[in-house]
Amino acid sequence: MISASLDARHPGRISVYCGRFAPSPSGPLHFGSLVTALASYLQARSRGGRWLVRMEDLDTPRNQPGAATTILRQLDSLGLRPDGAVLAQSTRLRAYREALAALAARHLTFPCGCSRQDLGEAIYPGTCRNGLAPGRQARAVRVRVSGETIVLQDEIQGEFRQHLSREVGDFVVRRADNIVAYHLAVVVDDAWQGITEVVRGADLLDSTPRQIYLQRLLGLPTPRYAHLPIAADAQGQKLSKQTGARAIAEGGPVRTLHACLEYLGQRPDPRLQRAMPSEVLEWGVAHWDLSKVPRRATIIVQPDQGL
Repeated sequence: MISASLDARHPGRISVYCGRFAPSPSGPLHFGSLVTALASYLQARSRGGRWLVRMEDLDTPRNQPGAATTILRQLDSLGLRPDGAVLAQSTRLRAYREALAALAARHLTFPCGCSRQDLGEAIYPGTCRNGLAPGRQARAVRVRVSGETIVLQDEIQGEFRQHLSREVGDFVVRRADNIVAYHLAVVVDDAWQGITEVVRGADLLDSTPRQIYLQRLLGLPTPRYAHLPIAADAQGQKLSKQTGARAIAEGGPVRTLHACLEYLGQRPDPRLQRAMPSEVLEWGVAHWDLSKVPRRATIIVQPDQGL
């Protein structure tokens, strides 16, 4: 169990639903990221729960100046307003250090001198598990994985299994540039904020068993998970800032919300296209049905579709 300062708002003792949207400030929201924001918002509101926004700004080389402000402005223009202040991960460095120390104290982590060039795309073979080779210097910190299979019952994707040692290997929890890895930061923050369900894109499904494993090691509860279909173009390429996905237009919120609802399989009333954004959201909350969300994308989105 990690320290009380990390576990003071243990979600196991919170009965109210709490969801979150956690973008990275590497650019403005595009259609794919907005789908995630809207789905997590509707899932929380339809259950009478809280909805939070967390800015995952630890990967400083990828952060874009002003992007966090732009994202919050985009959300606000669509009526997607969080309950409470936005949490920036950059303010949580002490909590991550405590979690790393807790793992190290139980000999669950080890320093690794391997570079990405050394490993390529291969599963980590355990090179530094029993100590650094002569002449090697520590770069990253990895967590030791066991031989167990992590089984996840996803609310949208169904059962997902992953044997950590065969399919992943010992994975990084602190990078070579001294930045805490996403997997560790996200589980610490989800627990601290009392998140009861994580609604996010299916591109992160493969990462979830690693996060569940860390939750177990740190004595943190595991929220429910719902992984949404990835918005992709005609070539099957995920919409992202790296592939040229256009930022959502801030001047047409109703059209944007309507398109997101359609993408999520909710069949919005066509008359909503002439409504106010608040009315579209009210309809979305009243009619939200997670079981209607498709496992795979059924609508092709153009990368330059800013809506």
